[in-house]
Amino acid sequence: MADEKPRIITRRDLLRSAGIAGAAALAPANLISPAEASPAAEPLPAQTTTQAREAFEHLTAAEADAVEAIVERLIPSDANGPGAKEARVVHYIDRALGGALASSRPAYAAGLAALDRYAQSSRGKPFLQLSPSDQDSVLSDCEKGGAAGFAGSAQFFSMVLNHTRQGMFGDPYYGGNAHFVGWDLIAYPGVRTMVTPADQKALEANQLKPNHKSAYDYQTFTKATARAAPHGFPDPNAAKLGEMTAEVHHGD
Repeated sequence: MADEKPRIITRRDLLRSAGIAGAAALAPANLISPAEASPAAEPLPAQTTTQAREAFEHLTAAEADAVEAIVERLIPSDANGPGAKEARVVHYIDRALGGALASSRPAYAAGLAALDRYAQSSRGKPFLQLSPSDQDSVLSDCEKGGAAGFAGSAQFFSMVLNHTRQGMFGDPYYGGNAHFVGWDLIAYPGVRTMVTPADQKALEANQLKPNHKSAYDYQTFTKATARAAPHGFPDPNAAKLGEMTAEVHHGD
């Protein structure tokens, strides 16, 4: 985006804060009350497509379209590499809403409806029908808490941004960071349970090749252990991924 246009967050800001999401971090519950979504509000318009769409577990099709549009504006694909859409961040969020982020499900339903109403009232179109620059300006208004009629817009923006970071930079096992595009973006060499002197030397020279491994490719962190927790997500009281050499964490 050009400097004179509303700016949500720079890629530099995102990369600087990519590691803030902890392995057991949970989003605050009920950031936006379901009552804030008007009962008479029109349902979010779904994007038309000629291709068979992916089935989602917890988001409706219209909600998934809206979330994908939002995360694509937060971390867009650019010359540096793929963004949140390619990383399948919406897939991560959808799965997490059935597990560790389940308490945020009402906030998504209410917040997405409120976002669409604000886009319609302020820009004359539903959010999905706005140009990328207008979507950016709507999200910027939300970030600042200045979206008229959208109580809790800043909290909603912060929640989605936090979950976007998790889905972009967390362990691919949880549904996001597809093909390790998030880790490649920040030049993270991958989860390693042992670092040899040669590895350390290559790392210091920025020449250590990524191994593209999930934490759950190692015996120490098994899928069976992860799936023993409710909904297949890790127990917040279990050992955190931060105890490994990997310092990219995940809240799902």
